[in-house]
Amino acid sequence: MFKALMIRKSEGPGATQTVAIEEIDEALLPEGDVLVEVSHSTLNFKDGLAITGRSPVVRRFPMVPGIDFAGTVRESTHPRWKAGDEVLLNGFGVGESHWGGLAECARVKGDWLVRVPPAIGARRAMAIGTAGYTAMLCVMALQQHGVAPGSGEVLVTGAKGGVGSVAIAVLARLGYRVTASTGKVAEEGGYLRGLGAANVIDRAELSSPGKPLQKERWAGVVDAVGSHTLANACAQTAYRGAVAACGLAQGMDFPSSVAPFILRGVTLYGIDSVMAPMPLRERAWAMLAEHLPLDKLDAMTEVVGLGDAVAAAHRLMEGAVRGRVVVDVRR
Repeated sequence: MFKALMIRKSEGPGATQTVAIEEIDEALLPEGDVLVEVSHSTLNFKDGLAITGRSPVVRRFPMVPGIDFAGTVRESTHPRWKAGDEVLLNGFGVGESHWGGLAECARVKGDWLVRVPPAIGARRAMAIGTAGYTAMLCVMALQQHGVAPGSGEVLVTGAKGGVGSVAIAVLARLGYRVTASTGKVAEEGGYLRGLGAANVIDRAELSSPGKPLQKERWAGVVDAVGSHTLANACAQTAYRGAVAACGLAQGMDFPSSVAPFILRGVTLYGIDSVMAPMPLRERAWAMLAEHLPLDKLDAMTEVVGLGDAVAAAHRLMEGAVRGRVVVDVRR
């Protein structure tokens, strides 16, 4: 038996969702060739949507949420993994269609696992989580495009969230001049500058409808917001600059025009972390181990127990969480 956060949903008209910690028989775990004793998970935006029921993230019920986890292999028939290996997982539908990481045990496919970088460890790996791993994929896209520290300012939207916080810390460590966009400049300005932001602007500068082509401001952009914010970021990106889009906190719409793309040669990169190929994942985690300042990571991290995960998910969806939330499933 093991403890797990379980989402259940009633059937028929007026169906309701319940979320509670339950004792689960290991025999009920889904199919997979690796059994992992989970030590830590985390809360991402998608986990918040699933736990609060604000969006139909969960594809089947009952479901253990948690799109990330880290822990130790207990049993394995996969050729790459053996008992005692420290592993982590991000995405692949875990926590949506396959039982996830907010539990003491998980059974998954070995092809989904990445080795925990020794320099980071399990707890910090979950402080990074999908949010931080996605941020690194965004930074890598800008680098691949040729956006260098000397190219000009890089804008990070949704700056106080998990993606934004890690992106700022990594970009600053790499020598980029970062401008952070947040809705709470007075409250969060010190926090964001502490992560390495050189400048902090109010998200209101970007969140309303704007002209299709605006003054060139950014050599690159990491956007976790979408909607008008993404449209304005593209409209303000400099000639042959790049925008890495990975989120939809403001909305899924993209009220833009082709002007930035055909008149300035701006490139818009869509960043998918869920099904990213393994070599890309491994490179992202290696770069996080090398370039993410661990003191900055610790400063942006809150640790809660499994019993506090539901309350933390509600705080996350209310915009009351700064940085990252790690869930220690053993407490």
